[in-house]
Amino acid sequence: MSNEKIQAGLDKYNASVEKATAKFPERPNLPEQRLYTPLDIEGTDYADEIGFPGMYPYTRGVQPTMYRGRFWTMRMYAGFSTAAESNKRYRYLIESGATGLSCAFDLPTQIGYDSDDPISEGEVGKVGVAIDSLADMEVLFDQIDLGKVSTSMTINAPASVLLAMYIAVAEKQGVPADQLKGTIQNDILKEYAARGTYIFPPRPSMRLITNIFEYCSKNVPKWNTISISGYHIREAGSTASQEIAFTIADGIAYCEAAIKAGLHIDDFAGRLSFFWNAHNNVLEEVAKFRASRRVWAKVMKERFHAEKPKSMMLRVHTQTAGSMLTAQQPNNNIVRVALQTAAAVMGGTQSLHTNSRDEALALPTEESVMIALRTQQIVAYESGLADVIDPLAGSYYVEALTNKIEKEAWEYINKIDEIGGAVAAIEKGYIQKEIQDSAYKWQMDVESGAKTIVGVNKFQIEEEPPKGLLKVDASVGVAQCKRLAEMKSKRDSDAVKAALADLKKACQDENENLMPHILSAVRTYATLGEICGVMREVFGEYEAHVNL
Repeated sequence: MSNEKIQAGLDKYNASVEKATAKFPERPNLPEQRLYTPLDIEGTDYADEIGFPGMYPYTRGVQPTMYRGRFWTMRMYAGFSTAAESNKRYRYLIESGATGLSCAFDLPTQIGYDSDDPISEGEVGKVGVAIDSLADMEVLFDQIDLGKVSTSMTINAPASVLLAMYIAVAEKQGVPADQLKGTIQNDILKEYAARGTYIFPPRPSMRLITNIFEYCSKNVPKWNTISISGYHIREAGSTASQEIAFTIADGIAYCEAAIKAGLHIDDFAGRLSFFWNAHNNVLEEVAKFRASRRVWAKVMKERFHAEKPKSMMLRVHTQTAGSMLTAQQPNNNIVRVALQTAAAVMGGTQSLHTNSRDEALALPTEESVMIALRTQQIVAYESGLADVIDPLAGSYYVEALTNKIEKEAWEYINKIDEIGGAVAAIEKGYIQKEIQDSAYKWQMDVESGAKTIVGVNKFQIEEEPPKGLLKVDASVGVAQCKRLAEMKSKRDSDAVKAALADLKKACQDENENLMPHILSAVRTYATLGEICGVMREVFGEYEAHVNL
C-alpha cells in the first residue's frame, strides 16, 4: 500500500474519531498519539536497524534462537539474616526449579563494615545476608556446587572482596576459578548517582573495577565482571529513556577507564552485562529493551571499534520493579509482577528475578517467593511468549517507540559527553537532577490522580493489618557478632596482619592489581571490614558534594 493511500485512510479515520470522541471523550493524560501506522516507521531500514536475532545491531535479541533453545536463567534474588538461613532459602529455590542464585547482602556488608562495628548496630541481616569473612561465605554456599550453579552478587563498593571470597569458597570445593559462572554488580557510578552504597572516591573505585576486569579476563574468564545497573536508576524515579541512557553512559566510562588502564576492548567487553528494570508499561518496556541493545551495539562498534560480536551484545539481567509494588492490597502485586515478567521476556532478557507480593511490607516469605518463581515458570511454559523470538517486532507502535526511546537515549548520552562523561556528569549533579525531576513528576501525577495506582489512589478498600510477614529479629546481630568473635579467635592473626600489610602496600602502588592481594587476605580469614578498612586508610572515603 502506498503512503498516499495510508494517509488518505488516516485522514478518513481521524474524521471518524471526531464523531467518536464527541460521544465518548477519551480518558485524560493519555499519550498524544492514539494510533500508529506504517507512516510512523517510514525510513526505518530493516536490515540496518532491526535485523535478525543474534546479529548486529541485536535489536531482536543477542542469541539466534533465544528461548527456543534454553529459557532465560530464573535467578531469584534472596538473602537475609545469617549465612545459614540464606543457605536454606537458596537450596529451597534450587529444589523449586530456580536455575541461578542472586545474593542480597545486608547494609553493613554493602558499605564494607563488619557486623561487630558500632555503625552496623540494628542493620545486621536486615535487608540481606551478613557476610563478614570467608567463614560466612563457606556457610552461605554449603552443599551448593559452585561448579554447576550460576551466582549473581548485588555488591558494588566491596565487590572485589566478595568476589575473592566466592573464588576462595570454590577452591575449597575443588572448583577451579576458570569454571565459575556468575556476575558481580560492581557498578559504583550508579551508587554515586542513585543509590548511595559507595565507600571510596571515584578514582580508586574505578581502579578496583578495572583491576577486576583484568584479573578475571585471565583467571575467571566465564565471570561477568560488572552488571551495569539501570535498575536502581529507574527505582530512583527515572524514565525508561533515562534508565538506558545514564546506564550506557556509565558503561562508556567503564570501557574508557579499562582502555586507559591498558586493556583492549575485545579482551573485556564480552564479560560486561547490564541490569534493567521491568516496569509496568509493558509495551514501553519491550521497546526499551530493544532500543538498549541497538544503542550499545552502536557504541561498541562505532566509538570503541570492537570487532568481536560478543563485545557488541548487550546481555541483560532483569528484575521486576520493586518501586511499583504497593503495601495496599499486596495481592495486586502478583498481577503487576506477571505483566512485568511478560515485558522482560518479550523484551529478550537473559536472566530474571521476579519480586514477591509482600516486598513492599517486608522481606518475602517462602510462600511469596514460590509464587514469584512460579510466575516465571508459567510465562515460560504456558504463555507462548517464549516460543517465538521478539514477538512484537513489526508492530507499528513498538517499532516507533523503540526508535523514540533510542533517539532520547542518544540525546542524553551526547549531553553527558559534552559535560565530560558520566563521572563529570555525576560530579556536577546533572544525572541526579534529571532523575529527581522525573521522580517528582511521577509522584505529583500520582498525588493529583493523573496517574492511577490501583489500590493506592483509586479502588481503595478497608484492609486488615498484614499477617505472617518475615521479620529479622535483633538477636540475629548478636549471634552474628558472637560467630565473628569465635572465628577471629581461631584464625592465624600473624597471617592476617601480614596479608593486610601486603594489601596496604599494593594499594599505595597505582600500577598494582589489587585482586591477588585481596584474595590472599581473604584466604587468611581477614574480614570484610578489615580489608575495606585498609583501603579506606589509603584511598579515603567519598563524600557527596552535589550542586543542583
